[in-house]
Formats: sequence, C-alpha cells, structure tokens
Amino acid sequence: MIVVMKPGAKKEDILKVSERLVELGFKTHPIYGQEKTVIGAIGDKKALSAEAIINLPGVEKIVPIMKPYKLVSRELKETPTIIRIGGVPVGGHGLCIMAGPCAVENEEQLLLTAQAIKASGAHILRGGAFKPRTSPYAFQGLEEEGLKMLARVGEQVGLPIVTEVVDTRDVELVAEYADALQIGARNMQNFRLLREAGAAGKPVLLKRGLAATIEEWLMSAEYILDSGNPNVILCERGIRTFETATRFTLDLTAVVVVKENSHLPVIVDPSHGTGNWRLVLPMARASVAAGADGLLIEVHPDPARALCDGPQSLHPENFDRLMGELSPVALAVGRDLAPASFRETAPSPGEAARLKREAM
Repeated sequence: MIVVMKPGAKKEDILKVSERLVELGFKTHPIYGQEKTVIGAIGDKKALSAEAIINLPGVEKIVPIMKPYKLVSRELKETPTIIRIGGVPVGGHGLCIMAGPCAVENEEQLLLTAQAIKASGAHILRGGAFKPRTSPYAFQGLEEEGLKMLARVGEQVGLPIVTEVVDTRDVELVAEYADALQIGARNMQNFRLLREAGAAGKPVLLKRGLAATIEEWLMSAEYILDSGNPNVILCERGIRTFETATRFTLDLTAVVVVKENSHLPVIVDPSHGTGNWRLVLPMARASVAAGADGLLIEVHPDPARALCDGPQSLHPENFDRLMGELSPVALAVGRDLAPASFRETAPSPGEAARLKREAM
C-alpha cells in the first residue's frame, strides 16, 4: 500500500508514520516528491488497521497497490527513475549506449574495442568475464583476470563498466571491479542471486529470461528493490518462440508495457535478441523509436575470430554507422543520444577519428 502524506508534511510526521509501519511489520520505502511525500509499505495488509495510520499527523490517505510487484510499480512512483552508472545517467531524456565484446578475451582486444566504441559515442563498456554457456566445453570466460582487464581498460579510456555475475559466491568479487552488475537471462529467477546482487549496492542490469512473462520479469526486479537497492535497469533481450529465422524474438512491445507499468528504465539488447549482426542496426533503431532508454550492443574488432557470439557482434565500423543512424531516430522521438553529463568527457572529432582508424 501507499501512505500519501499531506503537502508540506513535517519530517517528524513522516518519520513517525514510517516508525509505526515498521512496528506493524511493514518494510517502508519513502519517496520524496516536490509537492508530496509518499511512503510505500510492503507487508501483510491483514496486520494493518487503517485507523492506526490514517489518524497520524500529516497523513492524507492510504492507497492500495493493485499490482503484485509493489516497489517497481508506477502506482508507487509515477515519475521515471534515473539511475547512474559511474556518473552516466540511464533513463530520463538521454539515451545510454552500452557496448563491448560478449567476452573479454585479452587486453588488446578489449582496449581496441573500448577505444573504438568511445570514439563513436558509447557511454558504458560492457564485457563478460564470467560466461554462462549452454555447452560446458565452450569458452567460459577469464573470470577474475577478465575483471581486472575490464577495470584497467575502463579507467584508461574513461568509461564505466558493466559485467555479468553468475553465482552468489562471486557477487562481492565482481562488485569490487564493476560499476554495475548484470544478471543474465538464465539467472533472472535465481532469487538468491538477485538478493545478493541487490545487497552489493551497485546498480543492477536485469535481463529478461528466455521464456519469462513481463510480470515475472518485474517480480524479479522486485526482489532486488526489496533487498534495499532501488537502482535496477531492465533489459529486453529477446524471448524464445517457435520462430527459427532469428536466435530469439525481440519483444519490443515489452518496452512499452514495462514503461507503462514501472518507473524503472528499460534498455534493449538487439544483439542477443536477433543473433545476427545485420539485424542489429534496424532493431536498434526500432528500439529507440519504441521508447527504450538505451541499448546494449556487442562489438568486436574481429567478429569472425570472436570466442563468443561472433555472428551477432558488430565490427567497430558498423557500430560507428549504427551510432550515426540512431541520432535522427532519437531526435524524432524527442530524445538525446548523449547523456548531458557524458558530453564533457567525449573525445574531440579529431581524436575520435584517430581512435576509430586504429581500431579498424
């Protein structure tokens, strides 16, 4: 439920309401607005007598939350949430572009990719150090050494990093190096991992499961917020259907539905969603047109030799082309391709051209 405080309610009144809710066994999540403060109360409503709260000083009304997901719902928070990864905003007016190799293979590969994507205008470096693979014989990632490479390269080129964590035992290790933790599609309903990642205090990028409904996806996000971490970014990456022409079916309707029902930012991964680099460009444009807050793009300096997901990875030249194609689409839907706080650190045109030539 939501306890709506009267305009101008005193801080001590808000505190007293929160304390009373805690006494009744509820978890409280105050949200301070410009005009009003609301307190989200999560718990068993049977334990609550409305009179125990409504008569407290400063309380205007009590409103039930009808959705099964409470904390991620727009019923609790109407304004969109903006989350920062290493200072880069995700959500709001600007679009955030996260790009990099599916897997960290070596430092040279990672550095070339990072320099190229930054030169083209990307805001965050992504790369996998731990790789959950269908086959136990496939490349599993460089693990901690890969994390160290990500941290070094990210610092060298001036990009924050996001990387996947696949096991509760590795959460603390990954959080030591990464600016944001990714929960992959196969772990979307690994509820213990969700809680551990949430408790780490870093922003969490939560991918939709291969066969998950939108409600199940949002309920997984609820686990992270319930652990005390409000910084969750949702990522649509395609779902498994009967279609075989593409690797998965990229569900862009999910972007619209999620933004109608949740205040959390949502980005799209057209690389995994299609499995074919030729389809990444048009689906990236479509994602922005549908209202996505950003994109997660796989880029590799030599996709034909990539140890993981080469067929869906863009060469830096094609990524640069993609970034150019996104600008007019973003403008058409009233968005800005570069988050404001990032423009100050973007390379000059001459430096950008030099970095792209070296990466190609």
